[in-house]
Amino acid sequence: MRFHWLLGLSLCVGGCASLTKDLHDTTPEDEEVPTEETVYLVPLDEALFTMRRVFEEQRYDVFERADHHELYTSAHEPGMNLPGNRTYERYFVKGASLGPRQSVIRVFRLSYREQDTNIEVKPKWLNERIQDEEKYLARKTFERFTFEGVPDMEGFKMVRGTRDLPLERKLLARLEMVPSLELVGGRTNAPVRAVQVEGWDDDAAQTPPVKCGEPLQGVEPLLTAGNTVLVGDPLGTREVPEIATRMLCDAVEKKLPVALALSMPSEDQGALDEYLASAGRGPDLERLLVVSSFWRRVYQDGRSSGALLRLIEQARRLRAQGNAVTVLAFDSNNASGNAREAEMAKNLIAYRQANPDTWLLALAGDVHVRTKPVSWNKDFEPLGWRLTKALPASPVKALEVGFTRGSQFSCRFNVWEQVDCNVFALSPTAELRQEPGTPRKVALFDRPSDTGFHGRLWVGALNASPPVIQRTTPPVAQHQPDGGTKPAEAEH
Repeated sequence: MRFHWLLGLSLCVGGCASLTKDLHDTTPEDEEVPTEETVYLVPLDEALFTMRRVFEEQRYDVFERADHHELYTSAHEPGMNLPGNRTYERYFVKGASLGPRQSVIRVFRLSYREQDTNIEVKPKWLNERIQDEEKYLARKTFERFTFEGVPDMEGFKMVRGTRDLPLERKLLARLEMVPSLELVGGRTNAPVRAVQVEGWDDDAAQTPPVKCGEPLQGVEPLLTAGNTVLVGDPLGTREVPEIATRMLCDAVEKKLPVALALSMPSEDQGALDEYLASAGRGPDLERLLVVSSFWRRVYQDGRSSGALLRLIEQARRLRAQGNAVTVLAFDSNNASGNAREAEMAKNLIAYRQANPDTWLLALAGDVHVRTKPVSWNKDFEPLGWRLTKALPASPVKALEVGFTRGSQFSCRFNVWEQVDCNVFALSPTAELRQEPGTPRKVALFDRPSDTGFHGRLWVGALNASPPVIQRTTPPVAQHQPDGGTKPAEAEH
């Protein structure tokens, strides 16, 4: 069996132990063992490159076996033992491609014991201990694997290869717990001439009914006149717009005047107002998409999803039934950083001051909606923090979204530092992980969290909602031309 890195395989047995770091310093003890493989929604070469970076950041040398999608690291000795009784470890990574953007990565920790090479007849106590350990490992779901073809280590015998789940969790975090990009400005596609949107009832003789969805537990305390509710939208999913529709339905049932604030450029307000006053037919929809360039950007993030357009349509239907419903575009078209936060806050503050009794629901990225300053930048003031200071007499409540692993349409930086807009898997942090069987609901905290949230909105498993108007080939930004699209703040 041939390896293109054969000459480099003489592992640095003597020196690597002091140069490498333990990759499990912060391994959580309460993590559950998965019952199925994790399929990453990225190309295999990108997943392997990310895994290589994890090793290299900890000072491991990484070798690749040609044409086999396998990685091996240099060896290190956990602890220090006398010659003849040393044990070394290194990592073996096996990748598999299930599709153009579907990959599986398995990481194994290989143990090499010098004593097994030197002692032909092992002491009884050592033999029994090894057998007990191997029986235990054989019972674990992810520990079994055949290591045929794995190169030997001179003077040592490989005694065990075990699935390294903590290290795979590090890879999961790198690939699926990453911030989304909100892309401001940029070019637009050609004008829309015909469009079909899933779930659109264009031929109905009368206004179709509002699809309010399933009831939402715990939302009642938020439904009071003059309340401002900010939701930290992951962007590009079906679930948050669906739940927002439910909240609008609950608010109008209480006869509250309602405003739905969306992260769209404020210059598109006229197009939104025109559509809300229309019958919602095909020509009305086409006009909205033509007049508003927001839906036709070349690099579309999750803010222009099909689910968001359906949310606007549900608001139009509620309005057509005689309810006081407004849709507000409050975002900036070109600003970024604090300038963008200031412009968004200015638009919402102006609306709130002119409409003090309206129940206001705003969807934006979770960094925007925080009602406290962020810890990583003392100069950055989020939208929610600005609203809280400017509207002391108007309650402002921020909800972070909890969920189970799913997918979203978003724009991210890939491993080559390019902006890639596509469907990606999204995993929650331990704090935001929703337990199986938990219904959709609002769970308010006794006091605001350190990050400025007043409660959590549990939404279940996420499902991606692509843009209304999609390109045949998803764009990947190679560089940033003058006047082109630029990433704004990174959001989850």
